[in-house]
Amino acid sequence: MYGGTESVIDALARGLTEAGHEVLLVATGDSTCPVPRSWVIEHAEQGKLGLIAPALRHACHAYQAVRGCDVVHDHTDIGPLLARSSAVPVLTTNHGPFTSDVGQMLRSVGDHVGVIAISHHQASTAGGIPIAAVIHHGLALDTFPFGEGDGGYFAFLGRMTPEKGAKRAVLAARAFGARLLIAAKMREHSERVYFREQVEPLLNSRIRYIGEIDGRSKRGFLGGATALLNPIRWPEPFGLVMIESLACGTPVLTFGEGAAPEIVENAVTGYVCTDDDDMVDTMRTVGKLSRRRCRKAAEDRFSMDRVVTEHLEIYRRFIG
Repeated sequence: MYGGTESVIDALARGLTEAGHEVLLVATGDSTCPVPRSWVIEHAEQGKLGLIAPALRHACHAYQAVRGCDVVHDHTDIGPLLARSSAVPVLTTNHGPFTSDVGQMLRSVGDHVGVIAISHHQASTAGGIPIAAVIHHGLALDTFPFGEGDGGYFAFLGRMTPEKGAKRAVLAARAFGARLLIAAKMREHSERVYFREQVEPLLNSRIRYIGEIDGRSKRGFLGGATALLNPIRWPEPFGLVMIESLACGTPVLTFGEGAAPEIVENAVTGYVCTDDDDMVDTMRTVGKLSRRRCRKAAEDRFSMDRVVTEHLEIYRRFIG
């Protein structure tokens, strides 16, 4: 199943192709994106993600494969280090914090690689790295049906980690007396420990962990929820789940961390809460917000048409 970054790349490749452009996607051989593809690694293996040797092998193959293209858009962590030898203009999107090791690497290549940030907050932390553009993520909105929020539950969707806030969501639901369904990835040892020690003891008949769900199930899950509880406590560069929720018409309750205030319009498409008690208070009134307004915000601000247009603008700048 695709993660957030893979879904973003898949949607962008499809959108550029639908707009009439030729796209070559260098991925793993089991990618399902319906555009021309090239690969050197046959299968994406969870245990090998982040390892230097496979990542470098993939990046080296990629820069060979795209030599005849007009522009290269690199979404890998290590690939930009190879960009200096490329005769083709190179842009890279930083999908993580600029304070990470990847951010430090981008500092060394920023003079010859165009760096795209995914939110204004993320860009503000670049620390002198030149930012070529800020482009918010978007969605293929026709794949996210509008939901009436008639499931009688609040939703939590994300990784089972402290920074994503599963425990905070449970505590808020318990304080309010709400029904909460938790759909979360729990594959890593640290995620399982966090669940076992911090979250599982708080579950009951009204607050349940339903496991990890696929893309099709996710849309129905979000569409049926009264609201999405997204109590992040880290400077998340974007937060794709929030625009997925809005696309389904479901308002978002979150904290003012990272890019969240750029996504959620307070008291219109959800609430940007100040603390845990504030989140409980907003659970009382969030059902009065217009779900149609949430969907409209997704259409106006987070469509793939907008994403494709903004990418084409910066591609043309760098080609020119």
